[in-house]
Order: sequence, then C-alpha cells, then structure tokens
Amino acid sequence: MIEQVKVIKLRGNLNATTSQEFRQNITDILINGAKIVLVDFQDVTFMDSSGLGALVLAFKTLRAADTQLVLCSINEQVRILFELTNMDKVFEIFPSQDAFHQVLVSNT
Repeated sequence: MIEQVKVIKLRGNLNATTSQEFRQNITDILINGAKIVLVDFQDVTFMDSSGLGALVLAFKTLRAADTQLVLCSINEQVRILFELTNMDKVFEIFPSQDAFHQVLVSNT
C-alpha cells in the first residue's frame, strides 16, 4: 500500500503562477495510478486563493479517480486560510509526513 502513496513537496508560494505546475503534477500522478496523494506544505511560505482553488480542483479530480488527497505540515497562514474558507473540514490534514505514515501503517 505504501508504494501507492505519491508525495508532492511544494516550495515557496502556491499562487496563480505556481498552481499550473501543481495541476500538472496531479495529472501526471493520475496517469501513474497512485491511490493516495500527500501534499507536503512544509516549505510553503504563502498560499492565495488561486492556490486554494488549485487544491480544490485537485481534490475533485483525484476523488473522481478514486484517489485520496491529504495534506501535511501546513503553516499558520495556510491554516488560517483553510479555516476561513472551511476547507479544513474538506481536507484531511496531518501535522507532518511522519504522522501521516504512522496512520497509514496502522491502517494496513
């Protein structure tokens, strides 16, 4: 099961400029058939509404393909954006990659 997890490590800003590359990553992952996509926000310093829109689109695209999208290591700015838009209720968010893998291993 673990080999079916694909990690995307984002860096810097997730905004209109960078969200296109993120969407392309999601398309590539779908082609390769991962069952779970873990988006690691550890190195993300800022996310705007375009970045959030790209995440929601990725969530819907992956769900339609029976693939789960989970997030980890979000910073305070991203967490506040999620809470303000109630996206923290939509996305499963883990404190770190390690926490995600511990849950994954305990569920298999």
